[in-house]
Amino acid sequence: MKCPFCGFDDSKVVESRSTDDGNKTRRRRECLSCFKRFTTYEYVENRPLIVIKRDNTREDFDRNKLIGGILKACSKRSISVNKIEQMASNIEQKLLNTFEKEVSSEIIGEMVMKQLCEVDEVAYIRFASVYKHFKDVDTFMYELKSFLNHNQSDI
Repeated sequence: MKCPFCGFDDSKVVESRSTDDGNKTRRRRECLSCFKRFTTYEYVENRPLIVIKRDNTREDFDRNKLIGGILKACSKRSISVNKIEQMASNIEQKLLNTFEKEVSSEIIGEMVMKQLCEVDEVAYIRFASVYKHFKDVDTFMYELKSFLNHNQSDI
């Protein structure tokens, strides 16, 4: 790291700590030439994530849209907003950790259903019924039976 005082190319880290929000690392450095101290911040570079929708159009990933979909599924259920935000954060982090530039809306939908399945059965069924576009009651019942069989095998 170049010293802001003398321009020397080398410094040593004297102290490191995470910032309050946990998204940056604050580093206190000392120049190896002039011995003056300065502070730098290190953070993960945000890169855009593009969602490929069912009709093959593309749009920027929108965390608020993700939270909105989860909120609708959880309407009138005893699920806190904090829990919903945590689910959205988990999904967003998993998507960013793939290092893919584009992701299909189907993958996001499957991730939401997995999170909801672990949190609330009714919210899961609500989301699945909209997400999977059930054409009739038989399709809905098939999904419900699959869900129930899956959950009973976990017991």
